[in-house]
Amino acid sequence: MPPVTVRILHPLPDPSTDDLVRWVGAARSRIAERHRRGFERVGASDVQVIAGGADGRPFGARLRESLDRDRPCGLVILGSGSMPLATASDRRAFVRSAQAADRQALANNRYSADVVAIARADLLPDVPDLATDNLLPRWLSEAAGYRVADLRRRWRLAVDVDGPLDLLLADGSARESVDAADRGIDTGRVAARLDALRAVTSDIRAELVVAGRTSAAALAWLEHGTRSRTRALVEERGLRTSIPGQRPPAAILGMLLDRDGPGSLAGHLARLGDGAILDTRVLLAHRLGANEAAWPVAADRFASDLLLHERIADPWLAELTRSAAEASIPIVLGGHTIVGPGLRLALRSAPPR
Repeated sequence: MPPVTVRILHPLPDPSTDDLVRWVGAARSRIAERHRRGFERVGASDVQVIAGGADGRPFGARLRESLDRDRPCGLVILGSGSMPLATASDRRAFVRSAQAADRQALANNRYSADVVAIARADLLPDVPDLATDNLLPRWLSEAAGYRVADLRRRWRLAVDVDGPLDLLLADGSARESVDAADRGIDTGRVAARLDALRAVTSDIRAELVVAGRTSAAALAWLEHGTRSRTRALVEERGLRTSIPGQRPPAAILGMLLDRDGPGSLAGHLARLGDGAILDTRVLLAHRLGANEAAWPVAADRFASDLLLHERIADPWLAELTRSAAEASIPIVLGGHTIVGPGLRLALRSAPPR
């Protein structure tokens, strides 16, 4: 069988940056090392963690550097925060796909990939400067002539540690040491809201609001895994895989905040339900566009995920977060994971119907 190379891309945070960013970076480094050992055990021949500081280069450039065109070979490429709940069976599936003799690829989710296995990577045409790994399956299918499959039914593979809340949610299953207390990081506010949300979803008379890039699979799990009713606003799925010419991001809740200000968030959500889980990246994209370079910095976004509004420099995001933190109902803010596979982790103690 052709040899398989695995490249785990790990962005190193600036040592002088915010402690929340360093905390998440350290956790992602531990996940990357676990993947390195795990892929070696299931037969990959060359596994490396590629660590480096932010240099502005697109994902496509990093992919080109990972290719070996001198021999038939397969490639598995992933980010260091990807699939922290992966098992040996999951990793073996990617390695076996990369060992195929024909042009095929396997992603954890072809519509928003965090890990992709590419068979006969030596046959790839010139790789363009893809902005993110999320775009890779689409390019492989439409431009490179590859047959692309995915493992989206394995919900655990969609968990991605992209911020502190993702880390807290994954910790119980991945057995990561989150060491928040040792670093002086306050996770008490968001932990209390998660406890309150579990109570909401245990109450047949209550209603949970979920807004953002949630999926039909996540909503189906809510229907069977919780007792409360669910109100869902599904918006901007595919945000990271959009291409030039598509309409700009827009969100219904974002339009209300445009009119009434970010401090109105809690009031709107309290009218809609008894608790809420909100993908704030959709709101940022609505306000500032899909390019994350225009958004508040990672330190601000991470503080918002923990409801630490007093740590946020960006005035709009600070006001939004304060509204959520002081709301009369429990509200949790986060990114894609919290409204996707993270729902199972956040609400796992809720009894079934």
